[in-house]
Amino acid sequence: MKDKILEVFTKSGGLVSAVVVLLGFLVGTLLVVIVGRDPGGMYSAILQSVSGFSIHPRTGLWVWNVRHIGEWITSSLPLILCGLSMGFAARTGLFNIGAEGQYVMGLTAAQFAAFYFPHIPGLHAIYAVFLAVLAGAIWGGIVGFLKARYKVSEVVATIMMNYIALFLSRILTVRIPGTSTFRTPDFPESARLTSTFMETITNHSRLNHGLFLVIGAILFYWIVMEKTSLGYSLRATGFNREAARYGGIGVNKNITTAMAIAGAFAGLAGAVVALGSFTHGRVLAGQDGFGFDGIAVALVGNSNAFGIALAGLLFGMLRSAQPLMQARNIPREITVIIMGLIVVFISLRAGVKLLIEWQMKEKARKGGTGNA
Repeated sequence: MKDKILEVFTKSGGLVSAVVVLLGFLVGTLLVVIVGRDPGGMYSAILQSVSGFSIHPRTGLWVWNVRHIGEWITSSLPLILCGLSMGFAARTGLFNIGAEGQYVMGLTAAQFAAFYFPHIPGLHAIYAVFLAVLAGAIWGGIVGFLKARYKVSEVVATIMMNYIALFLSRILTVRIPGTSTFRTPDFPESARLTSTFMETITNHSRLNHGLFLVIGAILFYWIVMEKTSLGYSLRATGFNREAARYGGIGVNKNITTAMAIAGAFAGLAGAVVALGSFTHGRVLAGQDGFGFDGIAVALVGNSNAFGIALAGLLFGMLRSAQPLMQARNIPREITVIIMGLIVVFISLRAGVKLLIEWQMKEKARKGGTGNA
């Protein structure tokens, strides 16, 4: 019975994700209690973030502000895209730690397109988004080429490319006329992804047209990976490169392609943040962290398109709840700890799998000894 439970646990990605999320929140709750705070404040902040409902401090009555829902979804969009970036590479047997750098290059390209491309309403934003996707794809494709051609570790290469992207972005952005040490002039309206309708129905939140781009990216990921011959060859490469090569699949081409598409997802995240969440460009002082959080999102989502979408909403909920927690005297760092714990717990899945395999080998060995 015990073996059966362990086997089900390791094979069911959805079950694993649900259990580790619950464990993360459980430990997070204990930490809140240990530091002498009321865990009810943490959960009321999370409830307010995802539903908009909260209790008025003076009247004690329930009030509803839909703006919190809009901000929750807005916070989730880049996390979902960076999760798709990590997940797409993972399905090909690659570990893309470089989504942060690809995101930065997409963000930088979108900012430059906003200022230097023709200010044509309806087309300007499309140009900017396309350039961001292209920049992210090139940045990821470079790593894929180095991996395929020269066997350079994608882990080392992407880590270094993250820092190159950050400082290259700073060097280029400060050259935009009128830019200060931390921001550029305001973007032209034609380049922004803002939606008056979405802002109105969410009480002036930052929710924007990036929502539709993310939905399109999720569907693209699912269709390509699950329904096309390209997706089949990419998955085959991820399962066993030598077997795929023996079967006539272009492994080196697939590695480069996978990293380029992964970079495109992260580059799109940069465009969604730059043109959707801000009215001006930024001179990045440090990394935003969406690419690194995307690793956790992909792990929790089991590198599945819709699983990543749900995991992105979960992590976006924790991000958007941070200021609400501070207002309730709960340390905002608790959300970061919960996210870290979720990643640690889900990583234990590999350990459980090794335990099962060891037990099965022991059973087979003892069975063979008994028959002898």
